[in-house]
Amino acid sequence: MTFRALACLILAAEAVNPASAHETGSPPTDRPVIFADEFNGASLDRTKWNVIGPDFWVNNEQQAYIDDPGVIAIVDGIAGADGGVLMLRPQHLPGIDPHPTRKAPFVSGRIDSRDKFDFTYGRAEARIRMPDAEGVWPAFWLLGNGKWPDTGEIDIMEFVGEKDWVGVALHGPGYSGETPLVDKYFFPKGVDVTQWHTYAVEWKENQIDFEIDGQVTYRVTRPMVENYGKWRFDNPKHIILNFAMGGAYPFKTNGIKEPYNGVPQETVAKVETGTVAMLVDWVRIYAPE
Repeated sequence: MTFRALACLILAAEAVNPASAHETGSPPTDRPVIFADEFNGASLDRTKWNVIGPDFWVNNEQQAYIDDPGVIAIVDGIAGADGGVLMLRPQHLPGIDPHPTRKAPFVSGRIDSRDKFDFTYGRAEARIRMPDAEGVWPAFWLLGNGKWPDTGEIDIMEFVGEKDWVGVALHGPGYSGETPLVDKYFFPKGVDVTQWHTYAVEWKENQIDFEIDGQVTYRVTRPMVENYGKWRFDNPKHIILNFAMGGAYPFKTNGIKEPYNGVPQETVAKVETGTVAMLVDWVRIYAPE
């Protein structure tokens, strides 16, 4: 399927179920932007982003990451977007996974800025729209450059297919995996993840604030973290955008075992239409206040 045909499919879906913007916050106007990608080029900017390949595998996820325009593309014509958007789109392609034991039935996309851009303290935000599909696992997050979880992880937005909420979390030594430092934000009536939202984190020396559309939804302080382990949020972190399928977090949320761990048949059918995608209008990183 061509990028143009894919955009037309998604636009057709919007005509049936329009997803209008609900942002209420305003971007900072007095802080230097130290990294930005508006996704307005003809293809992914490889000077800013790495593309992850099929050797990477965690959390019993049901996809193999590949470097292919079928799963990672810049597309135009998406309603509500300012110019082009990054599209991360899973595909149901059982039988092609090169991993000898995983045998993932899906392929998908994951990009990161490791060794190309990282930062310590500041504001990270992205304008994102997500699909209505149970068992998907798209995310926007920051990760330390060393061994996990010793150098820390900041999950700015995780979505596992229940469209009325998104999650945030911190991971580090003593508070990784089933971390106590986690929160769910439930959208107000009439609002959900299929609409455009700006997901952000304000990362300070002793405090991390998570925001949606300019409103703080959860705060973690150094003393809160140090109840469980060492504060690992004083070192550089890089940016990650990815679209996982199924695996640990979706399965723990929905309990679905068939046809795939955390992924129901209804979602498989949706993926096969080509309209299930994470759309990213832009990513911006601001210097500390």
